[in-house]
Amino acid sequence: MDKTTLEKFRLINFIEGWSFLILVFVAIPLKYMAGILIATKIMGSIHGFLFMIFIIFLAKAHDKYKFKIKFSILLFIASLIPFGTTFTNKMLYKDTLDKNCN
Repeated sequence: MDKTTLEKFRLINFIEGWSFLILVFVAIPLKYMAGILIATKIMGSIHGFLFMIFIIFLAKAHDKYKFKIKFSILLFIASLIPFGTTFTNKMLYKDTLDKNCN
């Protein structure tokens, strides 16, 4: 089964969002409260890699589905906020996409 660009984007959106939450709510407290410096190095690297993939798939989805520029910017900004992935996930379904594509 071949996944569409949108399905892949939804998946990386979900994974990247969770990696951000783990970084912010697990790795950073481990670093500053328990002195485990390696937690942020490992999780930060993983999240950084996933964030780059997210940006690539955002660009691909923007081009393929003709997202309005405001919609793509909103998706990007939401990815910078903890729990933003819950909002972007809802934004990537047909009824919302129909309003935000050219």
